[in-house]
Amino acid sequence: MNIVVIGATSGIGKALFVKYANADNRIGIVGRRANLLNELSQKYPSKTITAKADITNLEEIGQSISTLNEVLGHIDLAIVCSGTGDINATLDYAIERRIIDTNVVGWTYVIDSFYYIFEQQGYGHLVSITSAGGLRGEPMVPAYSATKAYQINYMEALRKKAYKSGRQIAVTDIRPGLVDTEMAKGEGLFWVMPVEQVTSQIIAAIRKKKSKAYVTKRWHILAIINKNLPFSLYKRL
Repeated sequence: MNIVVIGATSGIGKALFVKYANADNRIGIVGRRANLLNELSQKYPSKTITAKADITNLEEIGQSISTLNEVLGHIDLAIVCSGTGDINATLDYAIERRIIDTNVVGWTYVIDSFYYIFEQQGYGHLVSITSAGGLRGEPMVPAYSATKAYQINYMEALRKKAYKSGRQIAVTDIRPGLVDTEMAKGEGLFWVMPVEQVTSQIIAAIRKKKSKAYVTKRWHILAIINKNLPFSLYKRL
């Protein structure tokens, strides 16, 4: 397959790149840090194409996607892993704005760019790493939970759009719980899952072209409880 991974230099994106690179795939990887992109490329030089870009720089990220599409010839699978979040109980607007610029503005531009490419091709698989944290609003991370809710609903809209189009376009929403990466912030965290286990389940969900998947699977149980808990009880947690 020809695969593009946005946000491949750390966390889940990096782990997915390594797993796919160890199989028979050509992979375009995009990230903000050129040195980390080069390190990954040097490990798999015959399989990797790199493009440095910040998802909040729309012109830069747009050019990177266009270049990778041209070099690869076509894209079978696009995985959007870029995202950010910070604890912000004081509602510091600078923090909220940065999260919104990444998780909404830049994310939407990237998602739409890939969907447009797949429309032109007539096929393709679009995957986004959203979050189980997008199911309810959390006061310690208001922008993060809100922007992830946006992503979840946007991906659902595109699944419906793809279905109605009749094209062979799959849209998969991957909703991790807490994963042992830099994104897992705060005290007293529970059910923090190892990256290896999470990425294995992500790849399995992608292979099956699931519409959505919680990873690891135990987070699906918590998601059901969390989503259906009355606010009168939820606000006390």
